[in-house]
Amino acid sequence: MGLISEVLLLPFAPVRGSAWAIRQVLQEAERIYYDPATIRAELARLEEQLEAGEITEEEFDRQEDELLDRLETATRTSAGTGDGTARQ
Repeated sequence: MGLISEVLLLPFAPVRGSAWAIRQVLQEAERIYYDPATIRAELARLEEQLEAGEITEEEFDRQEDELLDRLETATRTSAGTGDGTARQ
């Protein structure tokens, strides 16, 4: 039955391949988004923007809270998976 189903599903191969590629891109984007080193670099860049007067204190606080929430999620999630990668 496996061969028959493969032949019948052959026209959908490009769609299945595209879906796989999209999943891979999304997983990599998520890995980078929740990478603690990336988040820390963004925090440092945010502080530089505040010191340079490019953003207000309120904007700094808002963005800092978002980044700290991401860092907390990344730390909590990676501790839960056991393999060091963040997943949601």
